[in-house]
Amino acid sequence: MDFERISRQALDSGFTNVGQLDTSTLEFLPEVREMCSADKCNRYNKSWACPPACGTLDEMREKVRRYSRGIIVQTVGQLEDSYDWEGIQEAAMRQGESFGKLWDTLKSEFPGLLAMGSGGCSRCKECTYLENKPCRFPDKTSASMEACGLLVSKVCTDNGVKYNYGPNTIAYTSCFLLE
Repeated sequence: MDFERISRQALDSGFTNVGQLDTSTLEFLPEVREMCSADKCNRYNKSWACPPACGTLDEMREKVRRYSRGIIVQTVGQLEDSYDWEGIQEAAMRQGESFGKLWDTLKSEFPGLLAMGSGGCSRCKECTYLENKPCRFPDKTSASMEACGLLVSKVCTDNGVKYNYGPNTIAYTSCFLLE
């Protein structure tokens, strides 16, 4: 993997920060998955990209086993203050747009890539999960790092990527595992 080239592609896609990811550092933690079951985002058991539909922690471990490397990508937003909801939403939107752009770019070189986003899938207004129908876009849907059982701050720390950018900032973090 040519990290410098891929890093440039990530930055060109709109991300603020890019770091290398060693998949041997990934720990799939039941306590993170349990946070999902509290359903604070109102997506638990309502989306193909969220638990329990996105798979068990054992299934996640099995998927990740074939990868040894990847990248961590972040969008860091500057906020007026800690209550700047518009700034938070704007950073989340930029993260989602950059994620989609980079996914399209990397998919041609790494057709078997595994993408883990930030937040739940919002591609469709209504997910087909509740209708017991297949996902409309299975090749464009990814579970969040948290839905996969990953504690994002630990993934960043374990891979030498900054997680906390100080007061009045927000960082959205995703990753791509590459073959």
